[in-house]
Amino acid sequence: MSARTGVLLVVSGPSGSGKTTLCRRLADEQAAHHSISCTTRAPRPGEIDGVNYHFVSREDFEARLAAGDFLEHALVHRNFYGTLRSEVMGHLAAGTDVVMDIDVQGAAQVRACGDPAIQRARVDLFVMPPSESELYARLTGRGTDSEETIALRMTNALEEMQHWPRYTYRLLSATREEDYLRFKAVLTAEQLRVSRLT
Repeated sequence: MSARTGVLLVVSGPSGSGKTTLCRRLADEQAAHHSISCTTRAPRPGEIDGVNYHFVSREDFEARLAAGDFLEHALVHRNFYGTLRSEVMGHLAAGTDVVMDIDVQGAAQVRACGDPAIQRARVDLFVMPPSESELYARLTGRGTDSEETIALRMTNALEEMQHWPRYTYRLLSATREEDYLRFKAVLTAEQLRVSRLT
């Protein structure tokens, strides 16, 4: 019997869509690896370096970018975000599933990546909020961002939502539990795909 390589589940959706919560829960419950992105933005209250993000300086980010360390990267809300190759490649080769929550720019880069191991492992999903008003309520409910930041996030969210047809799957958000059951079902189906065997 052939060994299974890991599934790379690339998850996008606007801020407030619930994608990060889904990815973290899946990783906690299924022993998948939730890749932790690097960012140049400042931590929000309660965020922990190495848990929520790898918080790095702009200079450090740009040096790693020049060295080719990133699988994907993007400039979002005036800050850099990126996923280090080291957060993904070894896990996939060992048969461990990896979930990445990244923006649409990053997802497009992963889709275009020429690495056969990435293309064999990759599947992507877009988490769509149920409505604009619900998305706005989720963003303001955080209580961590200024009105200016919320307005920018809403503008970017509306643009991001135009990209969902490029994804393999779309999850239209409902309740947290419904979302999670459908999200988990995508990974289960991908684990069973014959083409995942090497």
